[in-house]
Amino acid sequence: MSNSRRKFLAQSTLGLLGAAVALKHENAAAQEPSQQPTPGAPPAFGAGPAVGPEVSPNTFAEAEKLAQVEMTAAHRTQAASSWRVNMAALLERRSGPRHVALESSIAPFSRYDSVLPGQHAAPQRDRFVRTNADPGPLPSSDADIAFAPVTQLSRWIERRKLTSERLTSIYLHRIEQFDSKLRCIVTLTRDFALAQARKADAEISSGKYRGPLHGIPWGGKDLLDTAGIPTTYGAEPFRNRIPAQDAAVVKRLHDAGAVLLAKLSLGALALNDIWFGGQTMNPWLLEEGASGSSAGPGAATAAALVGFSIGSETGGSIVSPSMRCGVTGLRPTYGRVPRTGAMTLCWSLDKLGPMARSVEDALLVLQAISGPDPGDVSSVPSRLDFDSAAPVKGLRVGYFPAWMKEAPATDVDRATLETVRQLGMVPVEVTLPDWPYGTLDLNLFAEGAAAFEELTLSRTDDQLKMQTRDSWPNLFRQARFLSAVDFVQTDRFRRKVCQEMARIFSHVDLLLVPSLRDEMLTISNNTGHPSLTLRAGFVEVSEARSDWAPDPQNPLPKFSPPRRVPHGVTLLGRLFDEGTLCRAGIALERAFAVSSARPPGF
Repeated sequence: MSNSRRKFLAQSTLGLLGAAVALKHENAAAQEPSQQPTPGAPPAFGAGPAVGPEVSPNTFAEAEKLAQVEMTAAHRTQAASSWRVNMAALLERRSGPRHVALESSIAPFSRYDSVLPGQHAAPQRDRFVRTNADPGPLPSSDADIAFAPVTQLSRWIERRKLTSERLTSIYLHRIEQFDSKLRCIVTLTRDFALAQARKADAEISSGKYRGPLHGIPWGGKDLLDTAGIPTTYGAEPFRNRIPAQDAAVVKRLHDAGAVLLAKLSLGALALNDIWFGGQTMNPWLLEEGASGSSAGPGAATAAALVGFSIGSETGGSIVSPSMRCGVTGLRPTYGRVPRTGAMTLCWSLDKLGPMARSVEDALLVLQAISGPDPGDVSSVPSRLDFDSAAPVKGLRVGYFPAWMKEAPATDVDRATLETVRQLGMVPVEVTLPDWPYGTLDLNLFAEGAAAFEELTLSRTDDQLKMQTRDSWPNLFRQARFLSAVDFVQTDRFRRKVCQEMARIFSHVDLLLVPSLRDEMLTISNNTGHPSLTLRAGFVEVSEARSDWAPDPQNPLPKFSPPRRVPHGVTLLGRLFDEGTLCRAGIALERAFAVSSARPPGF
């Protein structure tokens, strides 16, 4: 290194040196001449004052059980005797006396980039050619209008066969009628929505048509900031939180002329489907939760309470409710959609994306919300190349043969593989090493615990409804004891996994996977690849499904005869190649011919 050890240590931001060096110089004048440091002597580790509570060899013996490491008795003694001068001061940032608050907008300095060195993010051009089919006559039934996809709604509004105000009123009435069954609305923005709808109608009448989302009512997962409108994160400590500014995605949808109807429920702090208002339920099976954490967007979109919605995903929160509620969820490539003004759970994993009733709907929304924003250091410029009329014949679709033969794959997943062949796409067998992919969740738990550190340290997490072993309060507390060394090693393992996914995508254009295959949910969220979940058929279930760990004290409802529910499959695409991903999705959607089926009673 060009820097000397003295210069390196002097410039280090380590709390240890901040405490040791500063105190050494502050007290220098009071020292006897014999205690003055020798001129030119560099600072040294372990030379500062002892801080923090006393520890013993037994402290380390017990801690070894958490970290799954083992030291000798001599090593424990040495570590215990020097902990307070070597390591305790590293915690000064939060333990004081020079406490430094970290606002949620401050991202880690190390930034995750989905694209590996030497790779080029596809595609290389911008193109968006939507379908130009006649939307048909406007239905006479309000329900038929409500369930129509955005591709039809937008054409009716553009051609002035339907006003935004009428469409908004239809959805508001349906919310009044059905939300008591679903519990998916956190905050209804009735007056704001009607004002936006009237403005949209006036603009369209005067010839100022903004595009396919103009006048379309939508709902946002309640972790997106909305100026002057509560944004609660679904969590008791934040239920009175009112932001001053709109999130970047909200602002872009306002600019597109979309109409904000409601803030939609999420499991508290983006985990599963229980929030301070209760559990959000699946419109197809009211005895089970909608799945999470984008539970409200899944339920509201499936029950046609909104035209489309915005969800978020860190580890499966778009995929899972889309599959269970039978809607289309598009999780964009990490970095395509800015998260400025959205709740942070995990800086290196969080993604925002559309949930809709058709594949093209989701892509229309993606086009409106894509692009970098200075408030999100991980957002990047990207291109979107989509042509709805381009053929899918010849696209190589990778699949894992063993996964297709075992749960959670179903006959619907296996039939999809045959449909891929019938459409002229080419199935290709692919493999992954047998690695412990679940260990990547260390990133999620560590970053999540950091994002909500103050909630944990202040014990405000006691206010959260869910206090189970698998809910955030316990997980965030446990994460305090994860090793920083293991965090770095997990991050290195993540790069190794990224290299494996790059190898697979050098041979295929897409991957077809069972939607809830745990390994791939973890892998693809860590590598940042885009995913598309769409309804592919129906299955029968004899027991309600849950995101939560089994609780013998509260068994899930059983059904005899079994209940019919939608089942979705998931496609994964190359980084930033959502155009090809959705082109294949549209072809499959047409072949499946099940997207128009509605949940009974809605």
